Amino acid sequence: MSALAQGRADLERASTAQKVADMLRERVLDGELAPGLRLSEEAIGGALGVSRNTLREAFRLLTRDRLLVHEHSRGVFVRRPGGEDVRDLYAARRVIECGALQNWPAVGDDRRAAVRTPVEEASAHGARRDWAKVGAANIRFHRGIVGLAGSHRLSEESDRLFAELMLAFRVVSDPERLHMAYLPLNREIVELLSSGDVDGATTRLREYFDLAESDLVAQLEQR
Repeated sequence: MSALAQGRADLERASTAQKVADMLRERVLDGELAPGLRLSEEAIGGALGVSRNTLREAFRLLTRDRLLVHEHSRGVFVRRPGGEDVRDLYAARRVIECGALQNWPAVGDDRRAAVRTPVEEASAHGARRDWAKVGAANIRFHRGIVGLAGSHRLSEESDRLFAELMLAFRVVSDPERLHMAYLPLNREIVELLSSGDVDGATTRLREYFDLAESDLVAQLEQR
């Protein structure tokens, strides 16, 4: 017990670091902390009222999740994903999401609704040309697909992939072009699933990924 008690300070600092990391993650994904921005330990630590050690642990957690990057002798920056990052992301997504779709016939209405509803929401946001909300709904659509697998571990890992993907979206200058083409594709995938054509939906999802990867890489490499 005495050995455990000696680790109490480290435990409290780790807990605070996770809260700081969660707060910074939200700011990064909301676009308030833009890709390429250098993060000042002094400014952020002072604003949040946390120690340098706690803040560095938070930075380490976000670096592990590929949202930040530490550059030797320069500091910590919000990451700017490049073409190779996107190719790797989509390689993982093909394995996870195309596999998860195969569970569609066996799942209940709640999991099916988690796939269908975001497509309806994205269409409504698209009609209002609110591309940020279209992008958020698109992520929920893909979270719903992963959820068909029924694995909390897989969903947690996919959330890290989606966060990195959203960071790549922040680098792109033309969100309308990025999202508009995928609204009808999402709808088509849902229609194929609803008709019982799971293999057709899986093929369409692979085509979707090929198109999305190519388009996003092209836009990132123009930056």
